[in-house]
Amino acid sequence: QVQLVESGGGLVQAGGSLRLSCAASGRTFSTYTMGWFRQTPGKEREFVAAISGSGAGKLYTNSVKGRFTISRDNAKNTVYLQMNNLKPEDTAVYYCAAGPDYRMGQGHYTYWGQGTQVTVSS
Repeated sequence: QVQLVESGGGLVQAGGSLRLSCAASGRTFSTYTMGWFRQTPGKEREFVAAISGSGAGKLYTNSVKGRFTISRDNAKNTVYLQMNNLKPEDTAVYYCAAGPDYRMGQGHYTYWGQGTQVTVSS
């Protein structure tokens, strides 16, 4: 069992930055691919970024490439999402997830956090 707790969300102006963190419980953190997803009301949850267990592999959805960076610290059981040059369309609840497969699809993720709100004002 893995428990995930996100933090770092908030309100920021367009062009600003935020860093999300996701702390995981358990001693097998480095074996999981970690992903970030986001969801806005009335829309399906969408993939944002993923990082392999070692940190060597990173995947991003096209809309955040060049602006967001995913990273992890296996010694701290934590994954991060650095978000720069934020846009109003980035406004969403952001979820951290853990799974066994290095994939984008949310069906590949077993454990989910409770989410953290990110609001970008124009």
